[in-house]
Amino acid sequence: QVQLVESGGGLVQAGGSLRLSCAPSGSVSGINAMGWYRQAPGKQRDLVATITSGGSTNYADSVNGRFTISRDNAKNTVYLQMNSLKPEDTAVYYCRMWNWLHNYWGQGTQVTVSS
Repeated sequence: QVQLVESGGGLVQAGGSLRLSCAPSGSVSGINAMGWYRQAPGKQRDLVATITSGGSTNYADSVNGRFTISRDNAKNTVYLQMNSLKPEDTAVYYCRMWNWLHNYWGQGTQVTVSS
């Protein structure tokens, strides 16, 4: 069974940057959209950003202008560049890839922003 593997999380000071990556553990095909979500302790999982196969992007208002999502279609890899990080960005970040038939999630990577 294919799983998504995230990397790049960690501890950073407010104002700093991190870059998350996510790639499947096995072969996948026909992936349409990719995205990043996050879940803070005691809160629901929320959308951070999505990107379609054509490159159209969508961002949550809270990260617009600070985060950038991108993808490498040849590698089926999605990235999230996070700049100007704030303590309220602290959460477990999950990647997701899906098409009409499949819906894959990663196991999550912790991002902690200290004030």
